[in-house]
Amino acid sequence: MTVAQDASRAPMQFASDNWSGVTPEVAAALARAGDGFAPAYGDDALTARVTGMLAEVFEHELAVLFVPTGTAANLLCLQALARPGGYVVCTEQAHLHVDELNGAELLTGMKLVPIATADGRMSPAGLDDALARSPLAGRSARVAAVSLTNATELGTVYAPDEVARLAERAHAIGAAVHLDGARFANAVAATGAFPADLTWRAGVDLMSFGGTKNGCWAAEAVVVFDPGAHPTIGDLRQRTGHTFSKQRFVAAQLEGYLTDDAWLRTAAHANAMAARLVAGLAGRLDVTLEWDSTANEVFPVLSRATAARLRAAGASFHTEQERGDDEMVRLVASFATTDDDVSAFLALL
Repeated sequence: MTVAQDASRAPMQFASDNWSGVTPEVAAALARAGDGFAPAYGDDALTARVTGMLAEVFEHELAVLFVPTGTAANLLCLQALARPGGYVVCTEQAHLHVDELNGAELLTGMKLVPIATADGRMSPAGLDDALARSPLAGRSARVAAVSLTNATELGTVYAPDEVARLAERAHAIGAAVHLDGARFANAVAATGAFPADLTWRAGVDLMSFGGTKNGCWAAEAVVVFDPGAHPTIGDLRQRTGHTFSKQRFVAAQLEGYLTDDAWLRTAAHANAMAARLVAGLAGRLDVTLEWDSTANEVFPVLSRATAARLRAAGASFHTEQERGDDEMVRLVASFATTDDDVSAFLALL
């Protein structure tokens, strides 16, 4: 398999990094895992080996549970943290809040409390304000978790010190810190920080580690930084139907993903393609960029006529907001985005 371009490939695919295929490294690793026999339900050598690879990435002993989707990973994390009558503080853009159809509330019995943000990043002041207002006023002891997303849904990233300040506040009220890392590779590539510095060293307790948006077929992982802290999380995975019998095929994808830092190379490429989009959009009088995107998502405001013209010419992207005669659109770059894709889009614009 290859990500090389050919004449049949549709250009200018900026709708989602979920639209991309898989990397050659992931495909090869999955093919290798398909030969022969291995114990089921995660008792195989490949699952153990990839768990060790993740421990090396994070420089820490870990408990790891492989799952097929980011939603499964997020909800398992929150189930492990659930308390009766509890609350989960997140941003208003969080995948938990916008896209998971109240799954967290269904499976945990806890209420999500979203915080408004300007660029997708929760601030310490915003968290303090949320803790002081209804429904949390006087109930901070009921906050079970503060959930962050890095890279955020708006293409921005948290630096290690920003995560640490939020984690300090969360831990002060007895809440754990969950990290939605569906695009964690993009955050690492954008900041240049060590994965450990963006997670457990900054106070993150457990996270959803994503591979699907960055070159895997369907591979995510729940990473618990204190291996003994949530001994029943494996039972929760089984009860919610996310335990694969042939789990080695999820592990295999992550083996190809992590080997020789392939995950960081693909994320850095996606970020670079998004940066080229930003550079081409930033100087135009007919385009507005309301915040700095440093990961692989860009959100320009265009006229509706311009957006329609781009789509008619073959560009794929989603509308985030309609604003009268304008619309804010989302352009997402991936490992499969090429320089030609970006050049064609900007030339057409």
